[in-house]
Amino acid sequence: MVAEKTFDCVLCGSCVVDLLVWPVPLTTPIGGGRLIQADPIGVTTGGIVSNSGIAMTRLGMRVAAFSLVGDDEWASVIRRRYAEEHVDAQRLLTLPDGATSTTAVLIDPSGERSFAHCVGAPKQMDKALFLENLDLFAQSRMALIGYYSLMPNLESDLAEVLAAIRETGCQTALDAAGDGGTMEPLEQLLPHLDVYVPSLSEAKHQTGESDPRRIVDIYRACGAPGVLGVKLGSAGALLSARAGQYLKIDQVQPPGPVMDTTGAGDSFYAGLLTGLLRGKTIEEAGRLAAAAGACCVTARGATAGLRDYAETARLAGVAAD
Repeated sequence: MVAEKTFDCVLCGSCVVDLLVWPVPLTTPIGGGRLIQADPIGVTTGGIVSNSGIAMTRLGMRVAAFSLVGDDEWASVIRRRYAEEHVDAQRLLTLPDGATSTTAVLIDPSGERSFAHCVGAPKQMDKALFLENLDLFAQSRMALIGYYSLMPNLESDLAEVLAAIRETGCQTALDAAGDGGTMEPLEQLLPHLDVYVPSLSEAKHQTGESDPRRIVDIYRACGAPGVLGVKLGSAGALLSARAGQYLKIDQVQPPGPVMDTTGAGDSFYAGLLTGLLRGKTIEEAGRLAAAAGACCVTARGATAGLRDYAETARLAGVAAD
């Protein structure tokens, strides 16, 4: 008899404090010496560990964080938030000489945003750190790592790390972020991934292709064994659970006005993994992902608009179990 895992998902990598500045006109240059009148500046958490992790706890999943923070006040903001949201932070490790990752998020009146980002402590995550903590992954059903392009000390060893995580009995998922990088080293990573669904802009940069089906075929040809896809923004997503399968997932109408698109992709990933871990079909998991992303954009910040599993499933048209 297989023992039950302690966690449904370990979230690894980018762990950030976000400073939300709104409204900032992004269609014209800000310029030097200009004073912009803004609403009170908000302080919240960001990065994939926070965004996807909190989204998954809202959806009823048991989540652990695995990242590095500095020995500073920003780290306290993250730890308090994780305690409030029931994200296990025992492996949120302190780098004494490092700075906690921070981002100034500039949001225009339409909800689009630009970023000023300090990578900080997570930049120091490397193979040795992951291998020293394999016992954590052995306790989890899934691991989501992101954003690997911001972890240069890990990138060249990431295929080995993913293989080691899978050997513990934990499935793997990956988020690239940024421009997505190139097919090198991605082609070495894909055989060790159970789930990989980048944005269309990331996928274009990686493959040179704009057709989502062709993109999925390129990933599959590299030996990717599991769920692949491309997030298409307001057009939904394309998902594939096996070679030759292409499922179009339509956008779910947001349950309120669009306020801020920050974290929508991370919420999509959280909904997708939640659906798969709950045993939903790939189409149902995709609709749950689209609904989670739709909820996310209805408030400022990456997590304020998130709903619980029952409401998200209702929006998705998926039976809540």
